[in-house]
Amino acid sequence: MVSTNSSAQSNQSEALALTPGGGKIGSLLGGTFNSHFTEIVSRKLTTGRLISLNVSDFESVTAGLPANMEAKFLVVPAIQFSPELWPALLQRQAIALVCHLEGDEIREISFYNGQTIASADPAVVEIFNKGVSTAVELESLIVSTYWPVTKLVIAGSGPIAEAISKAAQALNWQVVMETNYEMVAGLMAGLSKMDCAIIMGHDVESSSRCLGSALESEAGYVGALGSVRMQENRADWLAYRDVTDLSRVHGPAGFDIGAKTPAEIAISVLAEAIAVLKNV
Repeated sequence: MVSTNSSAQSNQSEALALTPGGGKIGSLLGGTFNSHFTEIVSRKLTTGRLISLNVSDFESVTAGLPANMEAKFLVVPAIQFSPELWPALLQRQAIALVCHLEGDEIREISFYNGQTIASADPAVVEIFNKGVSTAVELESLIVSTYWPVTKLVIAGSGPIAEAISKAAQALNWQVVMETNYEMVAGLMAGLSKMDCAIIMGHDVESSSRCLGSALESEAGYVGALGSVRMQENRADWLAYRDVTDLSRVHGPAGFDIGAKTPAEIAISVLAEAIAVLKNV
């Protein structure tokens, strides 16, 4: 989504991917215009379009959006993107896509990352250097910037986990709390050096399994809550399974600030995580 004439739910960091067969990943404005996008995709366009859609009275009631709200969207066939885009997204690089318009048709898309952005138009460089994901209209150009954000997987639940989650969301991190080991293992596998894993729980086996999954990932920060005795028990459990290098584990997690309450513990842990990530 490029823009709306309303402040209601105008989240420009959302995106939607569609296939001609009806496959869908992601969402825009709560799926309000999904049928419109599906119809456009069925045309199998060879070049992208800038389209404007209006919220009908019926859509206003079902989606909770203002009636007659207008929103602009870029709909682009994947083939029109630079092949460099896909590995850059997988590597979670900061990127800029510049769509060159003729009327409402996208004639060309320029791709930039942190290494090549200096060669872009100064106005594009200025938008990129703001360090946020956004879309900006500049006469015959639409500049879309994508900046990755830190992901945090919390293996566990309870008041401390809730406090950490709430504080991390205030940092605009993507946070997932999970207690099921199989799910935790899958979530950990996708973490990168700019991400965090925090392990909690009083059960040695389940928390040790989660800690092992975190160590198999590329997470830049691995924090383990619990007493010194719990840290030792987890270390023993992992050592029995030939996992002996715990140099990446920060445990007990958090800076020593005399934290007692869940909120204080959350601050101490996230402060440590930020400090570690800044030096990864």
